Amino acid sequence: MDIWEKMYQMAKKQYHPEEISPFIYAHNVVCALEAENGEIYTGFCIESCSGVMNLCAERVAALNMYINSGQSKIKRLIAFRNEAPSGGGSGMPCGACREFFYQLNEENENMEIMLDYKNRETVTLKELMPNWWGKERYEKSGKNM
Repeated sequence: MDIWEKMYQMAKKQYHPEEISPFIYAHNVVCALEAENGEIYTGFCIESCSGVMNLCAERVAALNMYINSGQSKIKRLIAFRNEAPSGGGSGMPCGACREFFYQLNEENENMEIMLDYKNRETVTLKELMPNWWGKERYEKSGKNM
């Protein structure tokens, strides 16, 4: 079993869409990520009637990683609904998640994001966000270089 299969299987366990209340729906998008040290963390989306309170599966997985280990570097990420990413835009993190990953650690620009699970096609965060606006701030801070 390769690392992508392991991550897919761990995320898939989180997939069971459910209505938590008349206002909140969860588990309809799931994610697994591999941290720098090889540990795998999962997350699921939590959506509410008020969009500002929504949490994407990708950010929940990253927060689980940070809360439980203090790590901020991500090596690999897979996210999906009812089936593995199959190309195109399926499985792609939203703009807010992409921004969060960059702000969490500049080196996350090298993380692999699964595009097509069957063909093991990936893309990096840097490819999705060339010329990211925050590079200068990282340079000035001396962090994550």
